[in-house]
Amino acid sequence: MSDTSHKKAVIIGAGPAGLTAAYELLTKTNIKPIVVETTADIGGISKTVNYKGNSIDIGGHRFFSKSDIIMHWWQNIFPKEDASVPEKNPENTDKVLLIRSRQSRILFLRKFFDYPLTLSLKTIKNLGLRRLIRISFSYLVSMMIKRKPEKSLEDFFINRFGKELYKTFFKSYTEKVWGVPCSEISPQWGGQRIKGLSIRKAISHALKETFKKKDDISQKKVETSLISRFLYPKHGPGQLWEEVTERIKAKGGEILMQHEAIGFEVSGNKVISCTVRNKIDNTEIKLTGDYFFSTMPICDLVSGLGEIVPPNLKRIASGLIYRDFITVGVLLDRVTIKDKNNSGPIMDNWIYIQERDVQVGRLQIFNNWSPYMVRDKSKTWVGMEYFCFEGDDMWNMPNDKFTELAIGELEKIGFCQKKDVLDSVVIKMPKAYPCYFGTYQELDKVTQYLDGFDNLFLIGRNGMHKYNNQDHSMLTAIVAVENIMNGKKSKENIWEINLEEDYHEEKKSPNT
Repeated sequence: MSDTSHKKAVIIGAGPAGLTAAYELLTKTNIKPIVVETTADIGGISKTVNYKGNSIDIGGHRFFSKSDIIMHWWQNIFPKEDASVPEKNPENTDKVLLIRSRQSRILFLRKFFDYPLTLSLKTIKNLGLRRLIRISFSYLVSMMIKRKPEKSLEDFFINRFGKELYKTFFKSYTEKVWGVPCSEISPQWGGQRIKGLSIRKAISHALKETFKKKDDISQKKVETSLISRFLYPKHGPGQLWEEVTERIKAKGGEILMQHEAIGFEVSGNKVISCTVRNKIDNTEIKLTGDYFFSTMPICDLVSGLGEIVPPNLKRIASGLIYRDFITVGVLLDRVTIKDKNNSGPIMDNWIYIQERDVQVGRLQIFNNWSPYMVRDKSKTWVGMEYFCFEGDDMWNMPNDKFTELAIGELEKIGFCQKKDVLDSVVIKMPKAYPCYFGTYQELDKVTQYLDGFDNLFLIGRNGMHKYNNQDHSMLTAIVAVENIMNGKKSKENIWEINLEEDYHEEKKSPNT
């Protein structure tokens, strides 16, 4: 075990990875963390935005993990709800994790389809016999013939679902998200996000769910896309990360808000300081440290290292692409869309919009994430999700024009009428999704160089340029801290996280 007495760690970013690293350092070592956050918000993309008493979850964050470490970590911050225990009853306390049912569906041809797809009578009826035959034949062909070499995300989808099902339910939405054809995206995205999903697994899961206890959230053997229950903070994900921040401060850690990391000083194979600029008064301070954790975009980190970085690596880092994200929160007096197969209100957390005649990619219904996120529970609080590139026409559109576009599309797909709209807000999130194109195929050259700095740890989604879920980002931080504690210099185990269905760290962590 390494001696960590009187040492400091500078952590760039107050998202899940950065805050987890700070909390782990304070609870397991004598290292003091200093967290540097460029914005005024805690939680990164996992923050919660409050608008007039209505809460917005940027992108939607289910608190579920196959990792026992993470499930226990979250419940150490907030306990799981239990109506029979006063201090765990959400009617008595805000600091609680609700147990929520997951429902996601696809809107296609102005009809609802289960997500993931099921071979139900409803699906067959909605698709129509002719399209169903094409899908079935295409799927059988993909299963029976030799699979295509997976050079793109398109190949990945076709190998698992057949060409017809790919074109029907995957192509349009995926290209809305990334802004480029699936044929230009690395198959590694599919390998990371939906690696275990298949038609066979979907059918098997549906059968098992029939006999599963409805209050059971242990789903370690279930593909992440198929989980049916998850935990969720009463007031959204940002609530949990704000609590973590308060605990970090209480234990002696520092959080510097609205401070931007602009430069790094190195000596040999170590980073020795980070210069940060106060975005309020433009003053600069130099933070020295024994360890440095970076969740900032790799392109910005390389830029901050300056002239020491070889030109070819600078080229690769500057060529990394990020997809940006806009949420339009819309408060509705009533919802007009009807699900002919189910009576009652719409219960979806997410609705994927597969329709090609609108730009919106997905709808969140915040009432169904947590009823406490809506000030007036008789109203419906919807998040319309758009994907764009920072600086493009969509990103630069004035908020009033963007709101007009969004409400028009909401009416177009039949979700509401314009007269039902009570209020709205536009929220932009830059660099929400690291892209698997651009210079991504050369990324390993840059990360190998950066890993050569013994005391520098790349963690989190943008820090590693990996489309990690929240739990994976946290695990990268936990493993990095364990490496420090154990004097382990190789960072390979950090990069292995989320490469296999069973997380590597579950097998390797000394804490399991």
